[in-house]
Amino acid sequence: MSGRHLPADHSRGDEATLGGYMAVHDRPAAFEGKDTLSYSVSIECEPTGKHDAPWGGYILFIRWGHGEPKVTGHLETEFIAYGASEAEARSIVGALPLIEVKVLLDALIRDKAPAPGLPWWEAMNSER
Repeated sequence: MSGRHLPADHSRGDEATLGGYMAVHDRPAAFEGKDTLSYSVSIECEPTGKHDAPWGGYILFIRWGHGEPKVTGHLETEFIAYGASEAEARSIVGALPLIEVKVLLDALIRDKAPAPGLPWWEAMNSER
């Protein structure tokens, strides 16, 4: 399966932000994590149950394996934005600069990494 290439439409936003990049290029942003794996990015929102901030927005990072394109896992932030509506929370997350999104990804990778020296079978089981 080959990818599609659409020309960038810079009238749709600021490609230096997460939401702007997704609008300009009509595809998810993607990064190489500090673990050398590829991650695509999705802005997600859910109800918070809070009266003063009913919607929370967060980032979902989809991890791709080496070689054959195959999803091998995911990482997600806590709520990083709140809004009165889903659209408001999504807009706030979308305004994050791509550089900040990369920092969030690398922090999640670091925090989820197995302890050094862990035997492979224990490291594998710690991801469950």
